[in-house]
Amino acid sequence: VITPNCAILSKSFARNQDMLHPGLLRLYGGGSGDEDIPENAPAGCPGTASAEAGKKDSCQGCPNQSACASGAGSSPDPDKLAAKIRMEGVRYKLLVLSGKGGVGKSTLASQLAMALSANGDLTGLLDIDICGPSIPRMVGVENEEVRQAASGWQPVWVDDSLCVVSIGFMIPSR
Repeated sequence: VITPNCAILSKSFARNQDMLHPGLLRLYGGGSGDEDIPENAPAGCPGTASAEAGKKDSCQGCPNQSACASGAGSSPDPDKLAAKIRMEGVRYKLLVLSGKGGVGKSTLASQLAMALSANGDLTGLLDIDICGPSIPRMVGVENEEVRQAASGWQPVWVDDSLCVVSIGFMIPSR
């Protein structure tokens, strides 16, 4: 699960359906049919796969105009494909978010992750709260570091079934 604040990845949490933030549906292959329209595109965007991509009047001033006009805009993003492949191995995803700060998102996410882990479920907790990443402190790994490996960042393991990745591990003033 990926969120603007905290997230939980668990192989066996939900009963039947993955729960994804609507903004992630493009990445994971669902959505409204507008998958080829960039999020920062102006109204009237024909989409990157269109023959008119980058050429319509509505494309003027769009930051993607030159990429779309050259045909590069319709090329699949290799990073999105890699993320999609990696996420296919995660059976259930749970998103914890709110439009307001200070309502307990990190507390809920960390407690839920620890409960799932205590139940024996292999659980990952992702914290991308850049304003106050508190997950490392809440799960007792604030002095640890995320390591870079050939396959990407390696999470910090709290125990045998709970791992954490937090922006808090990567900022110098923690």
